[in-house]
Amino acid sequence: MRRSLIAAVAAVAAVFLLVSTCDPPPRAAATDWTTYHRDNGRSGVASRLPPLGALSRDWEVRLDGAVYGQPLVVGDRIFAATENDTVYGLDAATGRVLWSTHLGTPVPLSKLPCGNIDPLGITSTMVYDRVTRLVFALAETTGGAHVLVSMDAATGRVRQRRAAEPPTGDRLAHQQRGALTLMGGRVYIPYGGLSGDCGDYRGSVVALPVTGFGPPVSYHIPTTREGGIWAPGGGVAVGDRLLYSVGNGESKTGYDGSDSVIALDRDLRLVDRFTPTTWVEDNAADADLGSMTPALVGSYVYANGKRGVGYTLRRDRLGGLGGQVAQAYVCPAFGGAAVSGNTVFVPCFDGVRAVTVDAAGKITVGWQMVMSGGGSPVVGAGAVWAVDTGPGTLYALNPATGDVRQRIAVGPVPHFASPTLAHDRAYVGTMTGVVAVGWT
Repeated sequence: MRRSLIAAVAAVAAVFLLVSTCDPPPRAAATDWTTYHRDNGRSGVASRLPPLGALSRDWEVRLDGAVYGQPLVVGDRIFAATENDTVYGLDAATGRVLWSTHLGTPVPLSKLPCGNIDPLGITSTMVYDRVTRLVFALAETTGGAHVLVSMDAATGRVRQRRAAEPPTGDRLAHQQRGALTLMGGRVYIPYGGLSGDCGDYRGSVVALPVTGFGPPVSYHIPTTREGGIWAPGGGVAVGDRLLYSVGNGESKTGYDGSDSVIALDRDLRLVDRFTPTTWVEDNAADADLGSMTPALVGSYVYANGKRGVGYTLRRDRLGGLGGQVAQAYVCPAFGGAAVSGNTVFVPCFDGVRAVTVDAAGKITVGWQMVMSGGGSPVVGAGAVWAVDTGPGTLYALNPATGDVRQRIAVGPVPHFASPTLAHDRAYVGTMTGVVAVGWT
């Protein structure tokens, strides 16, 4: 009898422990980081952080692969995905692994027609749904399959797996780097090509419902090849539209929809576009707009790319061919910008530049912080944060001058690395896992 009672008590205790450790995370607060650069406008601005102090490495966790996408923060949880097709739920205070879910076998570089990520698994930044409390990731798996997976944020248990293939071309030649966007009950997934621009691919966007098995909707660039939608920030929401930057296409005669900023409605119909008058030269020289996610500043869209020319566009009328409000040479830009007020912190290939846009759309280039490899900046705690991807150093810069306020080594990081700011830490995805940097 006593033995039965002890067993019963132990069973109850085990159930209590399971429930207590698997409680769902709280509904995301305004201070959480649930998508690339925190919000669907991709501002990259974190609010209500404690004032900046001396930086310290609070913890580092080694995972089973490189973390290319930004870690997400919801309450006391961190969500990170690796190129080994594994998603992790981590304790934000300690980095302890709470759960891990392996989604498939990634594609080795030897099985790809070209590229520079080995293996190729989950590259884009995931997204968290505040309503369903699901985490969404796009995994590339054996044979080049692209699978959208939703997971319970509390346990990592897979809720759904759905094919999310690009609508045209060879799926093995496509790479999914741009962040996922959650809007209007759908997850939007952009596609570009592999490093080297090989094979039969066309830039496209695919959207699937958050839950259920409704059919996908899609849009692809009407070019014979290329036109990748690959900038790390993915779609930028402006009302009920999504803006994407598009890379160079193959055509050098008739315009093929490439080298542009496009606006798509929620059903992925093309509703607006801006294309520079230099599109022929851009296509010929691989000097297109596709390398930087569009940035929203005031009533304007700021666009920049490999050519180095910055453009301001009207939000409600992008301008078609050559219809920019203003332009100025800034720098070749790669990644996602951060925007605070009327200042855009641009991810230049050689460091961060501060660019202001006035009420008339005029572009003025301000300070530059030179780095050997420029990551994508974010803003918070009275600083501009950026990773020098060469040596793997996280910088906190003075927003007014670009002067270094703090710096700390975080180790080897992927291309376009961008820190996540939430609560009292910066979280950086690295080639081996995640590093948490705190300040006092």
